[in-house]
Amino acid sequence: MPLPLRAPGGGRPSPRAADALVAGTVLLVVAVWALVSAQYTSEPALRTALGWALILTGCGALYFRRRQPVAVAVATLLACVVYYPLSTQDGPLMIAFALALYTTAAEGRFAAAVALAAVTLLAVGFGEVRQQPGHRQIDDTSLAMLAGWLISLVAVGRAQRTRIAYLHEVEQRALAAEREQEARARQSATEERLRIAREVHDVLGHSISLINVQSGAALHRLGKGPAPEAGLATATEALEAVKATSKDALRELRATLGVLRRADEATPTTPTSGLALLDDLATRARGAGLDVRIHTTGTPVPLPPPVDLAAYRIVQESLTNVTRHAGARTVTVTLDWGADAVRLRIADDGGGAPEGRPLGSGIRGMAERARAFGGELTARNDDDDGGFLVDARLPLTAPAPPVATTGPAGPIPPTDPTASERDPR
Repeated sequence: MPLPLRAPGGGRPSPRAADALVAGTVLLVVAVWALVSAQYTSEPALRTALGWALILTGCGALYFRRRQPVAVAVATLLACVVYYPLSTQDGPLMIAFALALYTTAAEGRFAAAVALAAVTLLAVGFGEVRQQPGHRQIDDTSLAMLAGWLISLVAVGRAQRTRIAYLHEVEQRALAAEREQEARARQSATEERLRIAREVHDVLGHSISLINVQSGAALHRLGKGPAPEAGLATATEALEAVKATSKDALRELRATLGVLRRADEATPTTPTSGLALLDDLATRARGAGLDVRIHTTGTPVPLPPPVDLAAYRIVQESLTNVTRHAGARTVTVTLDWGADAVRLRIADDGGGAPEGRPLGSGIRGMAERARAFGGELTARNDDDDGGFLVDARLPLTAPAPPVATTGPAGPIPPTDPTASERDPR
């Protein structure tokens, strides 16, 4: 099987132009030799014309040596078989056969090249053996040199084939490595965009849900036509809650989008979200009418920032889901600090999720956060106390980042929670 040819460019002639140049060069050498020999020998015009026809045929066939290497080698060998007994000029037409034999081996037709070399050697030897004593054209030494010459041509062609195959393999490996590196870069960029999208959605989804509930509750109370003083107090309370919620949302949004700043810009100094801000999160949820109760068991320990943020987002998403969908009045958040993991339990007293309905993207996003750090998360209706229960377990230490594998077969990017409206049920 022939190896792929190099693409034209870089000052190199095309393969066909190179073949035409080689054929023309060999023809020029043989023709000049034949013209010089014609000055010292004479032969009938018919033999001369036939000799030149064989020269043109053998040298011209070299133009097709890459596309049909075996056929060209056979054609040049036959031309030599007819030319040398016929012509008295003995031009170097053997050069055409030598080049065709080398090309046959270099193009991967090793068995054919060996067979042609053996046939040539046997034919020459048989012809010399049949000659009368004293009339041999080639002595034993020259015959041995011819054998070595033919073997060398086949061996060099085979070596060239091996070298080209090796270089081709190296080139393919380099291209594969480059494609793999590009795939890794695209995958990393995609995962980072999805991470930022998820963080932005968590912040905006939670904050806007609270603002919607707070403003809706205030409008409901004002719609009942209270006294001016009571109405003003209700409006003031709602606006203060909306202000606090939007302020926290802007703080978290700035911290999340800080990674998109240019290198010459100052990064935000406000701390990112974590369990240390859980009381503020509960306060905002209480402003929306929920009775949020936080219970802690065990001894709290500092968490790695990624794990701390994941725990905070799980609680935040759970409270958002309760606010939007559960119709609950009380939510209990329990933090159970163990020796090697922290367990989060968020339970409400609402109506629970309809049976048989698939989990929404909100819960899938929380589960992906837990699994990313070697933890686990389940979400189900609470058969004992009623309502809905989110139960998550996060290790106290963040796992090492996974080693990238070949190309796109690496870790599966997390689901983009912004792809559809969140529905925890």
